[in-house]
Amino acid sequence: MADVYLVDGVRTPVGRLGGALAEVRPDDLAATVVRSVVERTGIDGRAIDANLEV
Repeated sequence: MADVYLVDGVRTPVGRLGGALAEVRPDDLAATVVRSVVERTGIDGRAIDANLEV
């Protein structure tokens, strides 16, 4: 089992059905969150690994 570290919390925007975020892809929203965490914490973005096994 891999270790997981939470360094900060950031939310994605909340939208309405058919609203301003309707055309935004979920992976683009996730990338925005990751970018924001990197900026806020100053961690090296290369240290983030998303190799998840479900």
